[in-house]
Amino acid sequence: MQPYVTLQIKNKVGYIEFFHPDHNAMPSANLKKLVQFIREAGSNKMVKVVVLKSGGDRTFCAGASFKELIAIDNEVKGTQFFSGFAQVINAMRECPKLIIARVQGKAVGGGVGLAAAADYCLATQYAAIKLSELSIGIGPFVIEPVVSRRIGKTAMSRLTLDAETFYTPEWAKEKGLYAEVFDSAEVLDEAIHEMAEKLCGYNSEALEQMKQVFWEGTDHWNELLLERSKISGKLVLSAFTKEKLKRFK
Repeated sequence: MQPYVTLQIKNKVGYIEFFHPDHNAMPSANLKKLVQFIREAGSNKMVKVVVLKSGGDRTFCAGASFKELIAIDNEVKGTQFFSGFAQVINAMRECPKLIIARVQGKAVGGGVGLAAAADYCLATQYAAIKLSELSIGIGPFVIEPVVSRRIGKTAMSRLTLDAETFYTPEWAKEKGLYAEVFDSAEVLDEAIHEMAEKLCGYNSEALEQMKQVFWEGTDHWNELLLERSKISGKLVLSAFTKEKLKRFK
């Protein structure tokens, strides 16, 4: 199957779905489309709540596209690539509609960032998380603010330094990333449908005002995440990282 990002509106719920055959990794093209559809859903009067999900029944999101990482040969391209994740996080943060994340499988790197950037996140028992960036010489600089905001600096540092370990969905729920963990994708979908329908019945103005409250103190993130993108964009060119990335060719 070819990569895609789609937006479908059903009963006032905007369902944004992304897919990539490589474990739902995120190439620049998909990141740009995600930003486009998040903004589109946010401005559409027919949408009251947004659900962010990925295609397939396994990995939610494997993070950055290693094929693109390998191809980066200067700092400008590196910054541009990592700023793609920054733009998605900021689009989610600035979207006036509440966003529910559906995490049906493992989330790695930027995938953890997407889950943390949602206003409410539901997952299955298969949705383990890992921040593997340090193991290839980079670091989760771009997603750190949103992940730390969700689970705290202590848990974030543990995930970051223990870069080769998957942490269980139960651990992620305990730390506040997931609101609930379900036994299967089918039960997860029922819970998301119920939550979305319930929110759609609430006062839209109140929901929008609450979202602003949830994200207070993040107005500087457009600049902050761009600066973080520059750090990653430089590190991806290091001899250490280039050597580590050879195994993914």
